[in-house]
Amino acid sequence: MLTRDGLRLDADVYRPDAAGTTFPVLLMRQPYGREIASTVVYAHPIWYAAQGFIVVIQDTRGRGTSEGDFCLFQHEVDDGYDTVAWAARLPQSNGRVGMYGFSYQGMTQLFAAQAQPPALQAIAPAMVGYHPHTDWAYENGALLLQAGLGWAIQLAAETARLKGDREAFQALYQASRQLPLHEACAAQPQVLGQYAPDSFFHEWVRHPQADEYWQGITPQLQDVDLPMLHVGGWFDPYLRGDIRLYLEMAARSRFPQFIWIGPWGHIPWGRQVGARDFGPAAHSPIDGLQVKWFKQHLTEQATDLLDTLPVNLFEMGANRWRSLATWPQGQAQVWQLQSDGLASMQQQAGKLVRQTSPGTHETIGDSLTQEDIKQPALDTLVHDPWRPVPSLGGHAGIPSGVFDRSALDCRSDVLTYTSAPLTTDLAVAGQVQVTLYCQSDRPTFDLCVTLSEVTSNEQVYPLTQGYGRFEALPNRWCMHQLLLQPTCFSLLAGQAFRISISAAAYPAYALNPGTQATLVDGRLIDAKVTTVFLQCGEDGKSGVSLPLAPEAPPQATG
Repeated sequence: MLTRDGLRLDADVYRPDAAGTTFPVLLMRQPYGREIASTVVYAHPIWYAAQGFIVVIQDTRGRGTSEGDFCLFQHEVDDGYDTVAWAARLPQSNGRVGMYGFSYQGMTQLFAAQAQPPALQAIAPAMVGYHPHTDWAYENGALLLQAGLGWAIQLAAETARLKGDREAFQALYQASRQLPLHEACAAQPQVLGQYAPDSFFHEWVRHPQADEYWQGITPQLQDVDLPMLHVGGWFDPYLRGDIRLYLEMAARSRFPQFIWIGPWGHIPWGRQVGARDFGPAAHSPIDGLQVKWFKQHLTEQATDLLDTLPVNLFEMGANRWRSLATWPQGQAQVWQLQSDGLASMQQQAGKLVRQTSPGTHETIGDSLTQEDIKQPALDTLVHDPWRPVPSLGGHAGIPSGVFDRSALDCRSDVLTYTSAPLTTDLAVAGQVQVTLYCQSDRPTFDLCVTLSEVTSNEQVYPLTQGYGRFEALPNRWCMHQLLLQPTCFSLLAGQAFRISISAAAYPAYALNPGTQATLVDGRLIDAKVTTVFLQCGEDGKSGVSLPLAPEAPPQATG
């Protein structure tokens, strides 16, 4: 097809093997070479065509064999409109188009929807960083270094391949296999500056605040209203964007808005997520759901999909799907951090104590008395940039997912607070909030907080994590709140859970040098040792708020 400015965009078209009838069109626009067709998470387009759809997989501008120059998100509004209009006119098309795809392919859906082509009547955005600054590149002020840099090198290598630049491709390919994280400025590696001076990542590093640059690459959906099937993963770095988009649309849309969140990382979508097997129910149901979704909205054929509840969350631990009428925002259970001041040295020193009502706590045996609880303790966290706490799985690390972090929790630069074995079952759904009463000797410091299950044999499996960059006031205690990655899990009576706190998770997040230097100006040689003091106990107000899952029985889906 030709765009409005005369460039040729190439696509593969898959058709049902049937004549004399019309079919709806499913469109995917992606930058990785159309032959891949996102088969890392979806069924092949041949399968979708066999379900009664014309399937179009298109190379975006400057990618694959399409003409033009690739510039991150810059042409997706106009090109998306033109492509939808072209796809609606294909032979045997019924004139109705839906879009599907995840990650960049999810964003191309949102940009096309922004243009409001009349033929676009339903979409299924998956794993989208809806607001690229806060949902994709940065998390609470900290740059997602490993994911962002790795992606930038991948796209730069593809550009070099398309240009036939063997030297650049080989250098970038090699860098992708062993990220250049140990240079003077990890966010500005030499290989990217030399071989991809026009990479979007340079702009991401130069714009740490949500300024006009980010506004220019954020989909503007205030006038858009479409049926949307939202898909996310508990260990995907862009889950914040999925939920932001779902909540925005569910609050104002005339059309159905459904969301499914599995226990998956970015790829793949299966039962094995890192070191944890979440059982057969964790296999992706998304292909079948999308067929029902698009038949419901692009044909006159009704399905049973709209008879189900719109919010479907995979409950880790129970390893089943929990179906809800709305996004969970119910009652919270508060647990306070207690310590004798040695939470960085001895894992039994830091404890989580449930607050049953303001000022009262559950009895926890002879480990702490009520008098102990009333006396706030001071735990000290020392971050050494020479040996920062490494990242391990979670939603921001590569590989993502669940890995035993018991060895990390033994480090003296990690504070741990563990509950006693639960006396009743605990089901959590929503966003966990951690409140920490801190002081630091540097103007800025980072906090990484991980909530984990502790097994009977002392293995520690993360359930959710959060990261943030905070400012400190000299000699002042400040209360800092951190929202962890949304989650849904259950623990049985007899199981325990833990909060682990560090001042780094490298290289998932860029190192905080403690100097207020920007990512552009900061150099590893100038990074400072940072000390963070944390008050625990009733007077310190440090604790974790767990959103309790609704009591409605879960609905199993295989």
